[in-house]
Amino acid sequence: MKLIIPVETRTLDASVCPSFGRTPFFALYDLETGGHEFLPNSAAESQGGAGIRAAQLIADSGAGAVVTCRCGENAAKVLNAADIKIFKAQDGSARENIEKFQKGTLAVLTHFHAGFHSGGAQS
Repeated sequence: MKLIIPVETRTLDASVCPSFGRTPFFALYDLETGGHEFLPNSAAESQGGAGIRAAQLIADSGAGAVVTCRCGENAAKVLNAADIKIFKAQDGSARENIEKFQKGTLAVLTHFHAGFHSGGAQS
């Protein structure tokens, strides 16, 4: 399975980005091989709907789960429709959150915010 995490920079040692829809990159980590790549988030500069566009990018990546600090309701609907599980990130780096995911210590994200629909705001 592939796991995806929003990050500010192209390293697994980066902290999990607090903005899901406007993160600069997504770290795509293959749990079977340990391989990884960084996907630029083309939705980051969107005038609106960044979370939904980012969620579609994740769905298209083949990921089976996402680890994020927060997520908007509309983005969550896209992820749920693609059968992608959403987990709550803990403090620390993407690498640390991958390890916690593998140990089964990350909680499922159950609270989704209404989103920031003012254009250019975080989502």
